[in-house]
Parts: sequence; structure tokens; C-alpha cells
Amino acid sequence: MAVYTDITDEELNALLSDFDLGAPLAFKGIAEGVENSNFLLETQAGRFILTVYEKRVREDELPFFLGLTRWLAQHGYPSATPMIDKAGEALKRVRGKPCAIFSFLPGLSVRRPTAIHCREAGQGLARLHLAADGFALTRANDLGQDAWAPLFATLRDDAENLKPGLAAVIDADLAHIAANWPTDLPRGVIHADYFPDNVFFQGPTFAGAIDFYFACVDQLAYDIAVALNAWCFEADGSFNITSARALLAGYEAHRPLTPAERAALPVLAHGAAMRFFLTRLHDWGATPAGALVRPKDPLEYERKLAVHRSAPDLVLLSEVS
Repeated sequence: MAVYTDITDEELNALLSDFDLGAPLAFKGIAEGVENSNFLLETQAGRFILTVYEKRVREDELPFFLGLTRWLAQHGYPSATPMIDKAGEALKRVRGKPCAIFSFLPGLSVRRPTAIHCREAGQGLARLHLAADGFALTRANDLGQDAWAPLFATLRDDAENLKPGLAAVIDADLAHIAANWPTDLPRGVIHADYFPDNVFFQGPTFAGAIDFYFACVDQLAYDIAVALNAWCFEADGSFNITSARALLAGYEAHRPLTPAERAALPVLAHGAAMRFFLTRLHDWGATPAGALVRPKDPLEYERKLAVHRSAPDLVLLSEVS
């Protein structure tokens, strides 16, 4: 989440006039993340999140994202749900940009997940995959494996400026990932950005997920790999296999992995680290001046790539029966 677009009181009142949410009581920007402009909105009807979609989100894909979150809510999955206006529409415009108002999802994200949090997060991810089954719309993963080499071709100089010699290392990583990438694992709707800041807890218990703007149809185990990278590394860069086993145990309590999915976890996690390294490297030099946001450090995921090049713990994890 972030704030790139300012909204005046007049613009907010005009937007709210289309809804049955009452008058605004408080309105505050949320200065986190790098994708969209987000605001905490309080009205006479309660608390909401207003999201203004910025340039990275394509407007023609918004029906998929908004439809998915409504589908999940209708199928018992806790997530922020887009509000419908008096005409039955969820997608609106403000300042010439598309926007939507979402229900407020109670709970807190955790900055330093424990193994207990990881198990709960794994359960939440499996529940998401199961709840999304049957959703009729589809969206390709435009940041999937086949997009990484072309993206890196535009970022080679940035990689060298970040760390001399890094471009050749990334070339070797990309070649290894491409040669070993699975293509026949179970597929479905994935979150694709299942990080601790997108998952809420009430106490130690999973309470819901937010920020579905990378959601797409892809191999389900790739979503697990994204989560392993996001939840199971320590601040010193080491991989925590205890947390990883807890996350997988939570996931498999709802959806057991196939042997092929488990065997693919090392290369999937290597690829997932590559995806976030590349987009962080892009954002490092592309965040607009004046935005209330700090881009995330690509070197965090460069260190995770280094772990995946040897990956002894992930190999052991993939062999657990």
C-alpha cells in the first residue's frame, strides 16, 4: 500500500454520494507498499479502505481482482470485500483513476513471524486455494517464469550498479531455473504476493488476507514457494526450516501436496526469489519522487537467491514425506 494520489474533500464526498455508506468521518493515507494509493476511510457506516489504482495495475484486469475477492467472501474466506454502489458497481473513478472501496478487515500483520504464525499462514493459503476453486474468471501470471529473463534484460545495468558482478550471477540463476521449471503441477488461482504484511492475525490465529493485485492462475505450489521465501527467512538471511515445516504442515492440513509438488519446491522457491528480486530491482529506481513510500531493498532477495543456489534445507524439506 502507498499514497501517490491526493484526494480532496470534495472529491471524496462526490465518490461517497454514490454509496449508502453515510458521510465521511475520517480519511487518512496509508504509506506502505509500492503498488496503489490506499486510504483508511471512516464513515457513518463503519471503517473501509479506499484503493486508487495506479499505473502498474491494468484497468481491464480489475474485474478479475474485484470479482475474486467477492467470490472468496461468498465462499467463506476472510478477505477485504469490494463495496457495491447504489447502481450495483464496485469499480469507480476518482481523479480520473479507477478506484474501489473495500470492507475493513480486522486483525494485525506480524513483522517477525514465529513457527506458530507460519503454520496458521499455511492453513490460510490452503484455504484460499480451495475457496477460489470454481471462480470463473482467469488471469495469466504476467510475472511468471517466462517473464523473468526479458525483465532482467532491461535491468542488467541496475544489477551491476547494485553489486558489481551480479548480472552474470543472475544470468546463471535464470538459466538454471528455466532448465528445471515444472510445467505439469496442479493449477488454480494463487495469491502470488502472500507476504506477512498481506496476512492478518487475531492473536496467533489467521484472520484473513488482503492485497490480491498479483492474483492469477498458476501452479498452486508456486504460491507456497512465494510464502516460504516471505515467511521462513531470518533477519540474518538464514532459512528457518522449522518455520518452513510448520507452514507446509498448516497448508497440508487442508490440501495435501502431491509428490511432484513437494519435489519441485526447491526450484519453485528459487524462482519465486528471482521474481521478487527483479521487481524490487525495478522499483528501486522507479518509485515516483514525492510518494509516501520507501521501495523495498532488492538485496534482501539477492541474499535469498544465494541461499537457493545451494538450498540444502529446501532439498531436505522437499523430501519430507
